[in-house]
Amino acid sequence: TLVLGVEFSHPRDVFPAFAQVRGHNMAKAALEMASWDLYARQSSLPLYQVLGGSRTTIASGVSVGIQDSLEQLGDKVAAELAAGYKRIKMKIKPGWDIEAVASIRQRFGEIPLMVDANAAYTLADAEHLAVLDQYDLMMIEQPLHYDDVHDHAQLQQRLRTPICLDESIHTLHNATEALTVGACRIINIKPGRIGGHAQSIHLHDLCAEHGVPVWHGGMLESGIGRMHNIHLSTLPNFTLPGDVSASRRYFELDLIEPPVELQGDGTINVPALPGLGVSVVEERIERATERAVTLGP
Repeated sequence: TLVLGVEFSHPRDVFPAFAQVRGHNMAKAALEMASWDLYARQSSLPLYQVLGGSRTTIASGVSVGIQDSLEQLGDKVAAELAAGYKRIKMKIKPGWDIEAVASIRQRFGEIPLMVDANAAYTLADAEHLAVLDQYDLMMIEQPLHYDDVHDHAQLQQRLRTPICLDESIHTLHNATEALTVGACRIINIKPGRIGGHAQSIHLHDLCAEHGVPVWHGGMLESGIGRMHNIHLSTLPNFTLPGDVSASRRYFELDLIEPPVELQGDGTINVPALPGLGVSVVEERIERATERAVTLGP
């Protein structure tokens, strides 16, 4: 594999070659993850086997945003459950939290339910957030600011509900610190945020060593990125349904064929063909392209 004029024998060596460039993990991940796909194709293996995964299906959850009313929220959740999704994630914020969660529990009972605060609270809200403990949530995702690892540790001591860190985890160093101080009991892995597959595998293994389960988040990827997420989600410590949903939930026409589809049991099949196991439709990429930049000769 040739990346930026340097030849690599294995894609795990790509990310270290970017060490002289600070940050820009998403740009690094784009190149690094593509090299894994190429390597898997050259090896005539599906990507998940090259990454170290074994599952042939993954459990799929879905995220439901802030709605205009509790009735609208309930109807949205009902539609997602009817579509087959195994886990519901609700977005919350001050003024849209306790009552919203209570309404969903009252209407749907003990469905797998979690909440995502997107850093909307502070440690001063600990007593308020503790009220959520009575609703038996799978987790509360990123309740505090992304760099407040130690505040998260204090909050976790005051909550029975597991804290999941998302935006706080953008390097292995962040993850090690969070696990060491007890800032969370679950971690959301996003390859684009952490720099690609190799870093994601390291993070997956680190969490497994600490007995901390992980799940796969979503970043509104096209089918190309979504297929990478699906393959990575086959690793053994991905034990919770991820935000990896069907193509049709976001796109009328995805950039791949066949598109990502949700099965009736709330799972997504992992392709068995080499690499990502799908075809990229170049014409759709050209149609969607706003600007193209060519680097190099």
